[in-house]
Amino acid sequence: MHPQIQLAISIALETVGVSVKPANIPLAFTGELKNGDYASSVALQHAKEAGMAPLALAEKILAVLSEMEGVEKTDIAGPGFINFYLAKDVFAETLENILARPEMWGRQPFDYAQGKKIMVEYTDPNPFKEFHIGHLMSNAIGESIARLLEFTGADVKRANYQGDVGPHVAKAIWAVKNSKVPGGSWGDAYIVGNKAYETDDIAKREIEEINAKVYARSDELINSIYDEGRAASLAHFEDIYKVLGTKFDHYFFESETAPRGLKLVREHEDVFEKSDGAIVYKGEQDGLHTRVFITSRGTPTYETKDLGLLELKHEQGALDKSITVTAHEQSDYFKVMIAAANHLPEVRDIASKTRHVTHGMMRFAEGKMSSRTGNVITGESLLEDIAEAARERASESRAEDVATLAQDIAVGAIKYQILKQSSGKDIVFDRARALSLEGDSGPYLQYTYARASQVFAKAAGEGIRPAVEHLSEPLDLVRLMYRFPAVVERAAEEMEPHLVTNFLIEFAAAFNRWYAQVRIVDGKDAPHKVAITDAARITLRQGLYLIGIPAPEKM
Repeated sequence: MHPQIQLAISIALETVGVSVKPANIPLAFTGELKNGDYASSVALQHAKEAGMAPLALAEKILAVLSEMEGVEKTDIAGPGFINFYLAKDVFAETLENILARPEMWGRQPFDYAQGKKIMVEYTDPNPFKEFHIGHLMSNAIGESIARLLEFTGADVKRANYQGDVGPHVAKAIWAVKNSKVPGGSWGDAYIVGNKAYETDDIAKREIEEINAKVYARSDELINSIYDEGRAASLAHFEDIYKVLGTKFDHYFFESETAPRGLKLVREHEDVFEKSDGAIVYKGEQDGLHTRVFITSRGTPTYETKDLGLLELKHEQGALDKSITVTAHEQSDYFKVMIAAANHLPEVRDIASKTRHVTHGMMRFAEGKMSSRTGNVITGESLLEDIAEAARERASESRAEDVATLAQDIAVGAIKYQILKQSSGKDIVFDRARALSLEGDSGPYLQYTYARASQVFAKAAGEGIRPAVEHLSEPLDLVRLMYRFPAVVERAAEEMEPHLVTNFLIEFAAAFNRWYAQVRIVDGKDAPHKVAITDAARITLRQGLYLIGIPAPEKM
């Protein structure tokens, strides 16, 4: 109805000598359903141009609109806002569309995404190190953005860029080579090596030598340790991705991007300058700051490796957009790297299509939270700890696989906390709230979906088939349901998953209020109420998928 109402308003404005394209007519969902389904401030915006007061213009527009198909009622609020109440038939049709093609509900192509080839790079953990909280946040945001873009018609390729060379690798190899972590993990080896690097000058020199040998592949023993660690780390990360519901199409590695980046920097003396033995880019010319691209020891920095990454992405075929999801603290670094790339013909095109989506930091309501092993908590240990906390609740459910349900609840609890607010904001993770079934949590959404699924299953078991009937009164639940595709569109366009998350929590609350007020299966008009339940279940399932949260049928 959105474009139809815009067109009708545009035609009405023509009668008072005001010409506005339909797409430019302001029209949005109302903040409260009691004020209708759509509201427009068009009379306030164009009153001066029309030569009348906003209220008078609003009245003139409504007089011209008269009766509109699909609109049951209109009114004017405040100084001239026009409210539109949609007809019952619109909502009945919405229900029919959902039930007819449930897998397509919320999916519809939009100009900015339809047919576009978009690469979304996210997670980006480093082999030989722990999978930390930042990787968990990047994964949740990146996976949700990828799914949103797919829902709106884009051809999405998921990419993961991992640091398999660099000082952190040398530190881990040094610890293993010197038998400093017998039986420990590669993450433990890095911690030991990093401490030695910072406190022991001899160890520091040895680690720097190892770092050079890793790049050169010049030492058989170091190569052997490196290959073993890299393979083990990557295999372990795959286990985590499986839990999180992510599959990548492309894996990029710093061992591949480093030589490419070095070549680009060295071939462009017109762009980069020498400074104290290093090679830098003077970002001041772009209103930024200077950053080192090749160190005085001749090794590439992250900036140079990212130039090589741009080249690799460019070679994947013509991309319309390239999105990178990393921490907000990397924003300034990223701007300088892109500014330098814009001077390089080899990567200028892909650089111009690259967008940086940032996430904030995660803090814990309990203070400095630690894992059960006593270490500062990582992304992986947070998943394990929350799954352990959820196991008791899962054991009391009707689920057949308690361990899987506990894991699903943990993923839902964590992802919801990450995705319930704008991506760039910091997060305070509250364990008790994250696992609550009382609202404002992932498990609350999962529980609501499971409840709707069980009601629908009960109806099916009793032979009650959903049937959409004429709505005597449009339920708030169905009116909210109607908004879902537009929420998906806006979330995809703005690359802000929290818009879907916020919609789902409001929608789940509406369903639970309705559930508490009516008898669905055993009461009057059961087929129609079962149809509403099924449509609500489908909406919740589609929404949960978009934010990467599992949707268990039983809880």
